[in-house]
Amino acid sequence: MYSKEIFDQDCRQCKRLDHFLCEVKHKYPDYHARPVAPFGDNNANLLIVGLAPGMHGANATGRPFTGDYAGLLLYEALYVFGYSNQITSESLTDGLELKRCRITNAVKCLPPQNKPEGAEINQCNQFLAAELKTLPEHAVILALGTVAHQAVLKAYQLKLSTAAFAHNAQHLLPDGRTLVDSYHSSRYNVQTKRLTKEMFAEVFRTIERLSNNNRFIAN
Repeated sequence: MYSKEIFDQDCRQCKRLDHFLCEVKHKYPDYHARPVAPFGDNNANLLIVGLAPGMHGANATGRPFTGDYAGLLLYEALYVFGYSNQITSESLTDGLELKRCRITNAVKCLPPQNKPEGAEINQCNQFLAAELKTLPEHAVILALGTVAHQAVLKAYQLKLSTAAFAHNAQHLLPDGRTLVDSYHSSRYNVQTKRLTKEMFAEVFRTIERLSNNNRFIAN
């Protein structure tokens, strides 16, 4: 489905992550426990960039934000704003389809304690950079959290000081696409109300406005 420049199911370049996935697979034989592929529309004009697969979510199911708490708010918002055919994402066989939208991660493999190291983020950045190049002109990129935000900047070979992360901030990229930031939809952020349903909805309203403006420009 994806070229090896965008996603390599057999990638084992990060030894720490490779060893950790082997340990996880031994402990949970039914888990995916491999690099997790992007999921969604190949012709998406919205690319959502997360941090990395979660232990009992994407790492288990093989689909981003599927089967864990972080996906609850995200997939509900995608359904409400017309990007998804159903409100939840539970497994690869649940019939979920995305339209005009794709989800990927800055790091494709589960990291220990959900914390990838800088070298691992940099190593995986080649895949994100290749995926970003496939987006249509004037596409919107939604970064969930600071690490995803910085990974997008790195993929564009921009200095991290070029654009500061802030919730619902919008940054025009050199090729005309727009980077939009949001706090990550993690359990911690949602339960502490750092990110509320209304705050997340406002981010998607921003994306709608940008997408509508971009369609006008394109015509």
